[in-house]
Parts: sequence; C-alpha cells; structure tokens
Amino acid sequence: MQLNHTSPIPLHIQLKEIIEKQVAEGILSDQIPSERQIMEEYTISRSTVREAISLLVREGILEKRHGKGTFVSLKPIHDWLGNLSSTTETIRDIGMKPGAKLITHYKTTPPIYIQERTGFAEAYFIKRVRYADDIPIGVERHYYPISIGEQLIKYDLDNATLYDLVEHELGIQFAEADQTISSGHVLQEDSEYLGVPAHTNVLIAERIIKDQFGTVVEMEEAFYRSDMYSFKINLSRKFG
Repeated sequence: MQLNHTSPIPLHIQLKEIIEKQVAEGILSDQIPSERQIMEEYTISRSTVREAISLLVREGILEKRHGKGTFVSLKPIHDWLGNLSSTTETIRDIGMKPGAKLITHYKTTPPIYIQERTGFAEAYFIKRVRYADDIPIGVERHYYPISIGEQLIKYDLDNATLYDLVEHELGIQFAEADQTISSGHVLQEDSEYLGVPAHTNVLIAERIIKDQFGTVVEMEEAFYRSDMYSFKINLSRKFG
C-alpha cells in the first residue's frame, strides 16, 4: 500500500492508517521498521514518519523503548473462521490471559431482527466485557432461550467460558454456527467499556449457534476493537 501524495488527507495520517492496519492484520507484531526504512519505502520526510508514530504511541498501539526502537504494544488476537471456538480459547491459544466481566443480564423481548434470526419471541440477555491481558478488547451481547439463560446466570460469569457452561454443565451439544463479520461503530453505551471514543469503528461479529437438532441455542453480537482483534480464514482449492 502506497501513500497518495495528491490526496487532501495529510501524509502522516495516511501513514498512521497504514501502520494501524498492518498491526490489526498481524503484519506488524513486534518491532516496526526504523524511521529511515519507512522514509525510503514511502518517499516521505522524517517529520512525517515521526508525526504518524507519535499519534500511534499516544493511542497505545505502538510504544517506544529507549535504545531499542518502536514496538507494537497491542498484540492482535486472530480468530480463525471455520473453527467454532470461544473467545477464551482464542485468547489463550496465543499466549494471553483471557478475562471477562459481567455487565448486565435480564429477560427481554429482543429486537425484531434478533427475533427473525433466532425465532426467540423472548430471550435471556447477557452482556459481558472481554479482556486479554487485562486490556478490554470487546463487548459481547448474548441472547439465549429463557431456560438456558436462567441456568447460566447461576454460575460466576466473571470467571467462566459460556461455551463450556452450555456444553459441559448444561449438556447442550453445539453442532453448527452461522457467523457474519462486518465493520461498524461501537454503541455509545458500550464505548466506555472499551476505553474508546463513541462512534469508533469496530469489528462486529454476529454468530448464531445451533445444537445437533438444528435448534438455535444462542445468538451473539460482539463488538471488538479493530486494533486488537482480527479474523482470518484458511481457504484451499481442490483439484481433480
């Protein structure tokens, strides 16, 4: 990706967005190239590089280490599509400490589009903030059938994996999931939990899980910080 020198967007902002995207995609995960390397790659001045780096340092995406250089301070979490795993498993698999905090739970009449996707005329709503190494990475909103939700809330949801509880404690076997990923804005009421300004762009993951009988047992809407969470898919082509 190259900078557009004729664009009205300042060069340091363009460079900032490129580096931020590379961090989110895992292209940059440790030490970033030196100022001189970036200057030569994008044909820009040192001051432009420093302005972009300073913005990223202020936002907590990069950090400067005296005598060593500039490093990625946030370790992106990659969730592999095609594998029905919990956020806890994803975080733990990359060597980070998973965590959660229950925000609220109650019976509700879900929004129409939730009803249409799930068939839930009524649902049990559970909202949690998810953490990786004590850094908030996302807000997860779960909708369950009333009977399942009422059982789940009896457990300590600050220290539990919902998938494990449903499968191992409630004895419900997950069989398939339909997942949609899009980009949008974090809800204003949830921005404070993530420590980001209202209307910040985030990754939105919507997942509907069914049991072996084809019955919907959960719908989840998750809003993840795009600087800390990314999705990958492994594709292959069959010949013959």
